[in-house]
Amino acid sequence: MPIEWLYGAAGGVMIGIAAAIFLLANGRIMGASGILGSVVDGTAGRSLSEKLVFIAALVAVPGLAAPLIGRAATHATGSVAVLVVAGLAVGIGTRLAGGCTSGHGVCGIPRLSVRSIVATLIYVGMGALTVLLARHVLGLI
Repeated sequence: MPIEWLYGAAGGVMIGIAAAIFLLANGRIMGASGILGSVVDGTAGRSLSEKLVFIAALVAVPGLAAPLIGRAATHATGSVAVLVVAGLAVGIGTRLAGGCTSGHGVCGIPRLSVRSIVATLIYVGMGALTVLLARHVLGLI
């Protein structure tokens, strides 16, 4: 029986715990896109060092964990240009949406934020529609 899905489940639980700790310790939402965005646009202010440590950990921890649990198989492209364009598109989208999918889902829904519930439903719905169209209409997947 394949158990790869357990890695995703474990990661989700760890993100949820980290979000709860961040909220309890700082009184603020752990929105990775907002934290990164405030560093990039210069609005981080007095919390710049805290935000830089958060971003460094966000990048470093998977690299440190990979030798312990192995690397997940992905189907990501090997093209650096495509990855950069995709990353920029995601970054712009998260700023326009007022947060990323995981931020709305992990931090917004538990606080019963209507905006986050609606955003998450739209994200998931559009993802499902994209797969439906790509797989069953266009035959791409």
